[in-house]
Amino acid sequence: MLISFSVQNFRSIKDKVTLSFEADRSLDLEDSYIVKPRGTKLRLLKLGMIYGANASGKTTILEALDFLRKLVLDPLEKKSEAIDVPAFLFDDQTQNAPTVFSIEFFKAGVKYHYAVELDAQAILAESLYFYQPNKAKVFSRTTDIEKQWSQIQFGKKIGIGKKDVGFLTANTLWNMTTLSGYEKTNFESAQLQNVVGWFRDNLKGIIRPRTNLTGFITNLLENETIAKDDIVALLRKADFQISDIFIDTHTVDVDEKLAAQLKVFRIPDEEIEKIKDNGELKFRELLFSHNINGKDYKLDYQEESAGTQRYFAYSGLLSLLTKGNVIFPIDELESSLHPDLFKHFILSFLANAKNAQLIATTHYREFLMDRDLYRDDAIWFTEKQADGSTDLFSLADFDSSVIRDTSSVFNAYKIGKLGAVPALRDFYMVAED
Repeated sequence: MLISFSVQNFRSIKDKVTLSFEADRSLDLEDSYIVKPRGTKLRLLKLGMIYGANASGKTTILEALDFLRKLVLDPLEKKSEAIDVPAFLFDDQTQNAPTVFSIEFFKAGVKYHYAVELDAQAILAESLYFYQPNKAKVFSRTTDIEKQWSQIQFGKKIGIGKKDVGFLTANTLWNMTTLSGYEKTNFESAQLQNVVGWFRDNLKGIIRPRTNLTGFITNLLENETIAKDDIVALLRKADFQISDIFIDTHTVDVDEKLAAQLKVFRIPDEEIEKIKDNGELKFRELLFSHNINGKDYKLDYQEESAGTQRYFAYSGLLSLLTKGNVIFPIDELESSLHPDLFKHFILSFLANAKNAQLIATTHYREFLMDRDLYRDDAIWFTEKQADGSTDLFSLADFDSSVIRDTSSVFNAYKIGKLGAVPALRDFYMVAED
């Protein structure tokens, strides 16, 4: 599970901001919001919801987390390749300054702290520590920019031989993380394996409003990673009148005309050649059965509304969230959803997930009208500051002089008392002096 994530000098983020999932002392909604990792005194939140005006940096928080994930899992292949890290550009000093990430999480009952500092050229510094229960170093890494070479040092408790350290150093290019280098090196380390595994298996990629999850969820249904009955049950509870789901596969012969048409879908030429060599192409059709007045009618997925399509995908995510230790970052969670469906999704997640987490951005402020639905420490805000940079803060950061337990958070946010709203001017379309 994610404990906290910090980032500095990334896109609209200039100074260090931290998104924390450590719960405060409040016992509100303890059973639905709080997870207590075994063997620790920590209380971690399942949900982090981020509000803010457009261009205030909400999505940037998710993008920073996703960038770190890809930095570990998708390393560059050549030493000469530049790291495409977007620094804060509205300041002459930050344009060429390093970007810094740090993250704390639990994996296999162990707490880890990973940090990395980088610029467009190289990974400048990197470190990994674990707690069992006391803090111990897994490794630290520094980079000699002039020699384009990194030095990696392991902690005394890790027990990795000099030969393996040599292999790892050789496989870790100066523009690649040590964790990426480990994936290319043939030796075993429980700590390194746990951390790489967390980035690969637990932390998922960012889901945007236009992310097409249909193929992903359909594949999970086909290989029975998620149960069709679970998805149908969730769709029924959401009042879509869907009684069943079917996946039909059709095979057609491939001729030159069909192969040429495949290019319209931007399928790579090498894949088209494989299809031509195979001589046939399989089409998969996703169908929904609607029970209307006791009679079933089948509709193709493409004929369903955008809301139905979106909630079908979200139902698949809910199945994964309730059965595993996964973390899904979702941008604009309310996209294509009725407000009641938005609420239904959040409450279904909180009621059923045991060790999963959800990080979501949203503009749906009406969720804040009912204090029985959320904890203050689960609500976050991004605000654009005078220099154009992003500030991140929690509803729990406000004291009683700003907002009381009996106050309407919705009204306070709506009128700008909590910040994180656009500073709009009048409606007249005239040139300003």
